[in-house]
Amino acid sequence: MTAANFRLTTAALLMLASLPTLAQSKDIVVDPKGEVPYAIDQRNVVVKSGSDLCWRTGYWTPGAAGEAKAGEVPVACECDKDVVGANKCAPAAAPVAAPAAAAPVVAAAPAPKKCDFSMTLHTDHTFAFNKAVLGPIAKKNLDDMISTKLAACAEVKSVIITGHTDRLGSQSYNQKLSEKRAEAVQSYLIAKGIKADLIDTMGAGKTQPVQSCDDKLGRKKLIECLAPNRRVTLDIKGPAK
Repeated sequence: MTAANFRLTTAALLMLASLPTLAQSKDIVVDPKGEVPYAIDQRNVVVKSGSDLCWRTGYWTPGAAGEAKAGEVPVACECDKDVVGANKCAPAAAPVAAPAAAAPVVAAAPAPKKCDFSMTLHTDHTFAFNKAVLGPIAKKNLDDMISTKLAACAEVKSVIITGHTDRLGSQSYNQKLSEKRAEAVQSYLIAKGIKADLIDTMGAGKTQPVQSCDDKLGRKKLIECLAPNRRVTLDIKGPAK
């Protein structure tokens, strides 16, 4: 009878069954191929004694016990663990998956540069009292703005022109006067090549003063004192070059 095909006889099994019954550990199923140095039954399960020890065959050697397999580990890991190294009894570790590659960081596109700015044409160098006619200094200021600030813009997206007056006179009169002052600046810019559909005008009348003056000054000095309120503001928006 070879070690590979060793089976307990019926008589031997009956003898084992007659031994006192103790708590048994789990079944040790072996691979019957090759030399198995332990007694196995018809299920290829290692036969144990009443004291839960594996029955060795006459072919048992430490080397054979370490070669025969019970699943993924040598059968000796279940029956005679002291004859094999602990490293042989550890199940093969599952391969560690490589960490997923981090998604590339996409840099945010830089915000487009702007050439937005505002300017104010103010005092009687711009508009004389009760007038809506641009003076020479106002025209020069607009020319300088076009040749410097507007020249830094890739294009002009919008121009908002707001006219203002001082507080002398009625609200309705000053509203119309402020609108005329804004339109005077608009006409000048159009003549200089700014597209009319990019320009919006409005009048604020006397509602947004920047200078306060005492009525006790007398009319002439009061008109001079209120000059900063007679102005036009421009707000230009567009991308820079």
